Amino acid sequence: MDIALSDNHLMIQRTVRDFAASEIAPYSAQWDEEGHFPAHIIAKLGELGITGLIFPSKYGGSDGDMLSLVVALEELAKVDSSVAITIEVLTSLSGPLLLHFGTEEQKQKWLVPMLQGKTIGAFALTEPDTGSDARGITTSAVLVDGHWAINGSKSYITNSGSSMTDFIIVAAVTGGDEAGKKEISNIVVPKDAPGLTVGSSYRKIGWRASDTHPLFFEDCRVPEGNLLGERGRGLAQFMKVLDGGRVAISAMAVGLIEVSLQMSLAHALKRRAFGKPLSDHQAIQFKLADMAVSVDLARLATYRAATLVDQGLPHKKEAAIAKLFSSEAALQAVDQAVQIHGGLGFMEDSPIARFYRDAKVLTIGEGTSEIQRMIIARELGC
Repeated sequence: MDIALSDNHLMIQRTVRDFAASEIAPYSAQWDEEGHFPAHIIAKLGELGITGLIFPSKYGGSDGDMLSLVVALEELAKVDSSVAITIEVLTSLSGPLLLHFGTEEQKQKWLVPMLQGKTIGAFALTEPDTGSDARGITTSAVLVDGHWAINGSKSYITNSGSSMTDFIIVAAVTGGDEAGKKEISNIVVPKDAPGLTVGSSYRKIGWRASDTHPLFFEDCRVPEGNLLGERGRGLAQFMKVLDGGRVAISAMAVGLIEVSLQMSLAHALKRRAFGKPLSDHQAIQFKLADMAVSVDLARLATYRAATLVDQGLPHKKEAAIAKLFSSEAALQAVDQAVQIHGGLGFMEDSPIARFYRDAKVLTIGEGTSEIQRMIIARELGC
């Protein structure tokens, strides 16, 4: 399998790297400290074509492939995971759901502006009492006089309450059979829909500059035509796009591993202890070597999964492997980066401290590490 980057991939990589260095890096610490969502940065990434990178030009996209998105997210995560996850959600969840299952009218209304970087969208699945168990959701939607009446609540929803948020795709129970099996559908809810209340922004360990809120629906009314795709196919729709989302999360993890290695190596070459550079001490050399191994293996697993997506080949197991290995390797790499930096790594003045906080959620979002292991085992025939 050829997973070498093409000239176009390298151009995207350089473009995002340069943009991140000049437009994001100088301000990331401040945004993180203030919990500030940098809407203007998302708009500029839209102008660069990153928000529409993997979508058809028919809807304002760039006709790019999954590997293009992977290299872009990798570069963004090296600088700011909050910006990276904002792009990841709209390119891997809300965007693909609209692209694959939306009507032409829905795509023109909600997808096109998002790909241009003018708006963002969210996907609301998780609830206060259910996360990985998607079938356990209780938010309901009932047809009343040509409108869906939605009641319930959602938790930890990224991109759901910012100044750019235009819509939220809500997974809701729209019926069931006599055996108690739930019929789950996805419904597009505009941000200004009556009966929708966006709760206060969460205080998070990491991704502090990303937009994350609880949502409350109290007889929230939206037109019947806001149903996304076929009624009762909500979970199948979600599962179709989720594998790609796992590859995207894996790309963010690769970025964190690489920046951890880069910063740790630079520090070890400069800092002296016991009369010689830290890099001359075998204990530090081993940590750096382990990080180099992790970034290579994580990148290979991620690029392989992305290439399978682009070739239209089965990739469920490969996406789970990439996400599992890369996210856990990122957590280990950033931990070792803090160790190499010593007291400096424990100070918020160092980006390493922010990377340390940002890394943990990679093992949770878009399917926990435990869920990835279940998927891999199932794909093995267990």
